Amino acid sequence: MEEISKMEGISKISIFISFFILFTFGCQRKVVFNQYKPIEGGKWVSGQVVAFEIPIKDTISPFNLFINMRNNNSYPYSNLFLIARLTFPNNKQVIDTLEYEMTDSKGNFIGEGFSDTKENKLFYKENIHFLKPGNYLFEVKQMMRKRNEIIGIDPLEGVTDVGISVEKVQ
Repeated sequence: MEEISKMEGISKISIFISFFILFTFGCQRKVVFNQYKPIEGGKWVSGQVVAFEIPIKDTISPFNLFINMRNNNSYPYSNLFLIARLTFPNNKQVIDTLEYEMTDSKGNFIGEGFSDTKENKLFYKENIHFLKPGNYLFEVKQMMRKRNEIIGIDPLEGVTDVGISVEKVQ
């Protein structure tokens, strides 16, 4: 009887390890690029461009692009305005003005994380195809302003890191 119990325990452990390995490696294969850059002192200066060079080889598969933001409790706003530019290997550019919600309706920061730092994975481009292989340049800057004011918030406090991730659509 004790032998059967040990065998069932080993079997359960083997199944758990198998699922863990499949989940870990299965998820990692869909992320083809993921990089963060720190914002010095958690203060994102107006006009400061955060740039990433993304090497793309696959021109067949569709991809999702995400802007990744880490902010701490000193971020004073419920939203975030960004200007993003994607430059293709042939120098064609796509420029977008983006707005993201950073808090829920009660004012609590959304995102993942247990400490005072939250990580947000924000949709940028969905289900796109890269038409040419090569290096794509992604640039982003913050464009936060107070209501009815022209001059930007300088610096924007509470943003600790900015990133980009490219994931193959499964």
